[in-house]
Amino acid sequence: MRPAQAIHNWQTDQKADPNLPEQKPQYVSAFRALSGYVRPHIWAFIGVFCCTLIAILSDLLQPFLMKIAIDDNLLAGRNDYKGLLTICAVYLGLSLSSLLFTYLQSNLLQHIGQSIVARVRKQLFGHIMKQSMRYFDRMSSGSLITHVSSDTEALNQFFSQVLLSLFRDGLTLLFIIVMMFQLDTTLALYCLILLPIISLIAIAFRSFMRTTYQLARTRLSRLVAFVAENLSGMNLVQVFHQQKEQEKQFNERNGLYFQANIREIRTNVVFGRTFDILSNLSIAFVTWIGGNAVLGQNLEFGVLYAFITYIRQFFQPINTITQQWNTLQSATVAITRIWSVFANKPDITDRKPEHAETQYSEDDWEGPQASLSIDRVKGRIDFDDISFSYEEGVPIIRNLDLHINPGELIGVVGTTGAGKSSLISLLCRFYDVREGSIQIDGTDVRDIPQATLHRLVGLVQQEPYLYSGSIIDNVRMFDDTISREEVIQACEFVGANSIIQKLKDGYDTKLSERGSGLSAGERQLISFARIIVFKPKVLILDEASANLDSHTEQLIQNALHVVSQNRTTIVIAHRLSTIMQADRIIVMSHGEIVEQGNHQQLLEQEGHYLELYQHSQGNIAV
Repeated sequence: MRPAQAIHNWQTDQKADPNLPEQKPQYVSAFRALSGYVRPHIWAFIGVFCCTLIAILSDLLQPFLMKIAIDDNLLAGRNDYKGLLTICAVYLGLSLSSLLFTYLQSNLLQHIGQSIVARVRKQLFGHIMKQSMRYFDRMSSGSLITHVSSDTEALNQFFSQVLLSLFRDGLTLLFIIVMMFQLDTTLALYCLILLPIISLIAIAFRSFMRTTYQLARTRLSRLVAFVAENLSGMNLVQVFHQQKEQEKQFNERNGLYFQANIREIRTNVVFGRTFDILSNLSIAFVTWIGGNAVLGQNLEFGVLYAFITYIRQFFQPINTITQQWNTLQSATVAITRIWSVFANKPDITDRKPEHAETQYSEDDWEGPQASLSIDRVKGRIDFDDISFSYEEGVPIIRNLDLHINPGELIGVVGTTGAGKSSLISLLCRFYDVREGSIQIDGTDVRDIPQATLHRLVGLVQQEPYLYSGSIIDNVRMFDDTISREEVIQACEFVGANSIIQKLKDGYDTKLSERGSGLSAGERQLISFARIIVFKPKVLILDEASANLDSHTEQLIQNALHVVSQNRTTIVIAHRLSTIMQADRIIVMSHGEIVEQGNHQQLLEQEGHYLELYQHSQGNIAV
């Protein structure tokens, strides 16, 4: 079952941000969506039910056997050793049966739970991967990490602990009541007075406990988000000596989480001890009522013994359920938060074929490999009167018109905030334009499948991201269809081969997260080789040489000169030396193109570009 099908009703109920503590989520909708994951395991659940039933009956028949041994043998004055031996053998058999079927029930339910949780976790991660950049702008990485790890683990506890308790302890309560009525109806009716008292206590605590557990999980999410943020920016924390300040903020968040946990534990203890007191009072009450009946010879002693045993067993499952109450509340909140993520639809989606207006046939765009072999994709790019803003009323790009010919090398310069990177994000369709359109060879990028578009347009960013794995895998992005020889050839092409060969294991050298151990220039070269391997029709370098030394920058310049031949190339640069040889240079300011032309033409205009050039030469400040 697809997540979209599982949450159809949930999407209509849940619209708010799942991280806001004052929010009142629709718990029923979340569990209704979860039921779709349960249906494929219906026969396994029937097996769990049968095992649970046999285990419960094996436990509850034991006090009844003791009643028979006391009333029909010991107190009756019979010396039936054979009968007592038979009862002992049956008692032992019931104990072994309880052990066996409890083991089977627990293992079968664990297998079901782990299968469902693994499936939810897989689909949750896949759903997050499909989200557009705007989603990650408003969601912290710590919150998403909590959803994938902590919340799915809470869901696992729901199946392994809560659901097991509801199955086993719920049936135990039902059968205990049946057994008590079989022994003595009057005494059983007295015991039923406990049920409305238990219900009133549970209802009184329920709302307060739900708020308590949701508060604890919300504060945990914020704590994890803060830690993740600090770990990713640890270099800045240390450079600016912010350790004490960040530690202070961490202690504040940790203190709030500590208080929420204490409140949660206190609530759970009060709830559980209330039932302990009620259990002891009930046993005393049954002993008093039953004892008077035994002394009056209106009740057999064996029946009273069995009743006291059953009343103890009656409160054991209640205590177990109350102990799982916090787990149930945590799981409920976690399930709601997980489905809140599922309910977020990506802002950027592929248009359906019948709505796409494209000059290419469906076969042309069938899969990434097919798109790379289309000779008709020349690489013409048209920005037709586009406008864009990240927030309503704060325009970043205004009515911009730009037309790039196939194979043209374009440089884009401007001060910070001019809209250079936003322009590239729109071309890669990380965001969609508010007005106008962006076309590649006359085809709106919104009509091109995203997988195809991202193979047509290759992007090298200022801070290249490398994954944990070998250099080979990082260059080919774990795509085994790309041979080792192609990777090595690409690295030689960009001049990275000599650097890689100096490493201990060469191309098989394992990189840690973000490629630590390599310099910024070396990481950039590997990132550039990655682009060469995938052979895009359009190449974008977003400040790709900003962190390179002069020698490495020269390697990039040489490789860029060759790779840009017969390929549309857009270079965003702070270093004007990177784009001085470009066919055309675009100067942007406040989301608009204020100047364009080659290097010499722009100098002669004595405008913005001249100021940028003089600043780069150290003559004046912009």
